[in-house]
Amino acid sequence: MKLLNFGCGSTFHPAWVNIDIASSSPEVREYDIRKNLPYPDAEFDACYSSHVLEHFQQDEAKKLLTECCRILRDKGIIRVVVPDLEAIAREYLFTLEKVDSGIKEAEPDYDWMMLELYDQTVRSVGGGKMRDFLLNPSINNKDFVRYRIGAEAEKFWEIQAHQKSMRERIMAKSPAWFLQKLRIIIAKYLVALVAGNEAKKSFEEGIFRNSGEIHLWMYDRYSLKRLLEQVGFIDVRICRADDSRIPDFNSYGLDMIEGKIRKPDSLFMEAMKP
Repeated sequence: MKLLNFGCGSTFHPAWVNIDIASSSPEVREYDIRKNLPYPDAEFDACYSSHVLEHFQQDEAKKLLTECCRILRDKGIIRVVVPDLEAIAREYLFTLEKVDSGIKEAEPDYDWMMLELYDQTVRSVGGGKMRDFLLNPSINNKDFVRYRIGAEAEKFWEIQAHQKSMRERIMAKSPAWFLQKLRIIIAKYLVALVAGNEAKKSFEEGIFRNSGEIHLWMYDRYSLKRLLEQVGFIDVRICRADDSRIPDFNSYGLDMIEGKIRKPDSLFMEAMKP
């Protein structure tokens, strides 16, 4: 089978064709998936993405899924994983009821759910307030955060525990990343020179908001199903993290890692090309 993992980030398997705007490994092809996918019609048996679609405007997401339909073979499967807006909203309301009834111990859980709702939409710096919350040495609801975001929290705390330096992370970047950073630094100071520091600040925020970290839309079981059907997919189904129509899917370690759900805050959905 030929398999495509688009917008893979650092989660990929060598049995798949892995693409992302920035490569984190020789196994990952650097490509801007906001453009048409660089493959011929009916090239793949399955497509997969995790926590990618919410970083696109609605029309861009529709275009990307249309491209996925084009490159899939007949009866090919697409598996889309996104943050589950419905589950986030329900958990937010549950924690709101608890704090409103006077349960002080629920306040950190309530604060975290507010971050899940809004932080990645409104933040203007990398990691946002969510990063500050996770870095707090007196965090007392680690179990709740772990329940919400699973391996992502564990990975974050592990990096901090081993004090992986900024230098190590920067040195892992590609030459193209360094070139782009240099161009932005030059442009930033030219903007300050011509238009002043307020314009420079606006330029920096604009660059960040277009970096791919921001959530530009969110999905629930109805809106994602409707979108997949609009672009031509059929037999749309909600799945569990460990359940897929893609043969041997769990062996690839994409949604399940050592028997644990990698992103438990997710909506898992699959559909078929007619």
